[in-house]
Amino acid sequence: MLDRVRIVLINTSHPGNIGSAARAMKTMGLSQLYLVSPLDYPNPKAQEMSSGAVDILENAIQVDSLDEAIADCSLVLGTSARSRAIPWPMLTPKDMAKKIKAEQEQADVAILFGREQSGLTNEELQRCHWHIQIPANPDYSSLNLAAAVQVLAYELRVASLDQTNDMEEWDYRLATADEMEKFFNHLQEVLIEIDFLKLNAPRKLMTRLRRLYFRARPDIMEMNILRGMLRAVQEAKLLKKE
Repeated sequence: MLDRVRIVLINTSHPGNIGSAARAMKTMGLSQLYLVSPLDYPNPKAQEMSSGAVDILENAIQVDSLDEAIADCSLVLGTSARSRAIPWPMLTPKDMAKKIKAEQEQADVAILFGREQSGLTNEELQRCHWHIQIPANPDYSSLNLAAAVQVLAYELRVASLDQTNDMEEWDYRLATADEMEKFFNHLQEVLIEIDFLKLNAPRKLMTRLRRLYFRARPDIMEMNILRGMLRAVQEAKLLKKE
């Protein structure tokens, strides 16, 4: 279970936080670290703060975009300390661990952590199936990045040690983040073509549709059906024009 989980740190500003996050991961048996455009890395401070988890840092995958970090993942979770204008399905750390444990064996999972000062952007959070909120003291809910990684890593560790088999059986693998994003682009294209989506007055339509389809979690066969329906709409519209 733990081998399928990747921790994704986005635009981390302090290299010491990367090292501390690597330490938090290693203590709980996590090994996949992805770094999206860190501001100051590599840096000796990261190794110093890792306290022996240098192997996590040496094997960390550094990429330029979130797309590269999550493209092959079928479940993407984002940490969020505050509620949003459009509510998103929310999990506690314990429920997050149960959700990941129930994933198909071949499913890769990404957990996103944002910038130290501002967290994840709205656009990044809209790439997630669920948001995770640590139930901290509401009067002082600011958690250090590595501390947040430690809390979630601990819950994952506990869930992995539970011998109960909660894994869901399914006939097709779930759609990956890359396949979902291509579907959303296709869907937006068709909605504009049929004049359902007005770009000058979108009314957060695509955000709500993202939430809907992320909640549904289509598998690859369902995704092919949806894409086929969209292509049929485009072909029908083209024939009508002719």
